[in-house]
Amino acid sequence: MHILMRYGKKGLSLDLPCGLETDVIRKRSMPVLKEPAEAIRSALSSPVGCKPLKEAVRGRKEICVLICDNTRPLPHAIILPALIDGLIDAGAPPDSITMLIATGLHRPNEGGELRELIGSELVLQTVKVVNHFARNDEDHVLLGNTPRKMPVRLDRRFMDAEVRIAVGLVEPHFMAGYSGGRKLIVPGVAHEETIKVLHSTRMLDHERVANCMIDGNPLHEEQLYAVEMAGGGLALNTVIDEDRNLSFVNFGEIVQSHLDAIAFARPYFEIPVPRRYKTVITSAAGYPLDRNYYQTVKGMVGAAGILEPGGDLIIVSECSEGLGTVEYAESQGRLIDLGMERFLEETSRKKYASIDEWESVMQVKAMRAGTMHLYCEGLTAEEMALTGVNVVGSIEEAVEESVRRHNDRRVAVIPEGPYVIPVYRPES
Repeated sequence: MHILMRYGKKGLSLDLPCGLETDVIRKRSMPVLKEPAEAIRSALSSPVGCKPLKEAVRGRKEICVLICDNTRPLPHAIILPALIDGLIDAGAPPDSITMLIATGLHRPNEGGELRELIGSELVLQTVKVVNHFARNDEDHVLLGNTPRKMPVRLDRRFMDAEVRIAVGLVEPHFMAGYSGGRKLIVPGVAHEETIKVLHSTRMLDHERVANCMIDGNPLHEEQLYAVEMAGGGLALNTVIDEDRNLSFVNFGEIVQSHLDAIAFARPYFEIPVPRRYKTVITSAAGYPLDRNYYQTVKGMVGAAGILEPGGDLIIVSECSEGLGTVEYAESQGRLIDLGMERFLEETSRKKYASIDEWESVMQVKAMRAGTMHLYCEGLTAEEMALTGVNVVGSIEEAVEESVRRHNDRRVAVIPEGPYVIPVYRPES
């Protein structure tokens, strides 16, 4: 069987023997918006839980538009021109609009990377586009603490705006349940201190911190508290199909419109699976998500739910930019030196997580399910040693070895990785 896995920009061909019993797990077929720009304009005039954009903008002097950074495959080239046109048509002067890239603790997007992210020279020439820098103390305003004692410090440019609009992609997220909406605020434009508390092991080790779970998820609840403390906001929510075409868009009050987008997305992203597998093959979803190993962990976590305890999970990820940050490399080194349980024990004592330590914590969640294997072409030997997993040179050989070891020829393949969440639901 020939399967094209999401890998880098071009994909990776996977050829499995015909003798295997291969179950390919994909999203259900999704609708595609034939006129996406028109759908955005329609959403702006028919909002969820708030006034139409024209009324929301009338008389306002400062507008802040939050957008995702380059780790999310949003079709900004379609979305942003339509939104900016809508704001200007509503009477907002271009110089009143600041587009703030919600980087969290990721690197800023600049130069050619910024142009690729925005996808429209007209937008870049019309409004101010700036990056959020979580470590700049003077850029943030302290609003207080949540009931779980998370300090809420947010970007001053966001807080000073009279109209705030988060432009987000709604997709499964391995910590917050679903991305988009409130996530562009926290961690998107939050201070380092806020992000480090939100991502502490004490928070992440909760059983409800998982893909597609928002009810009872402490991260989601903390994010909602932060939105309330900030005085709310608006959101333009999008959902894309496997080929990254716009499938859904709505606009409205940030919490309710986000929930409505999640309700649309669930039937497509959450795929019931009646059994677990001893051999699972998945991806890190290709470019831009698989540019480093840090983001690759999402694919491991997304597929681990259908892995038979002690089974083998094989993930493909290009990792064209290497492992990730220096801080993440240090965290991975500690995970390897200490072992999984001692690493979790030591990190759980800390109020503030070390930067990027949280990805190592989530990797442990996946590793508890079985043995992780990685196929990639972008890591050096030194970086491979810091993955903490078994690096393989051939996917087909790794699959053959797993099938032989477990004496089970049933294999699951998830070509789109963390954008498809298989949910184990045994048949009654």
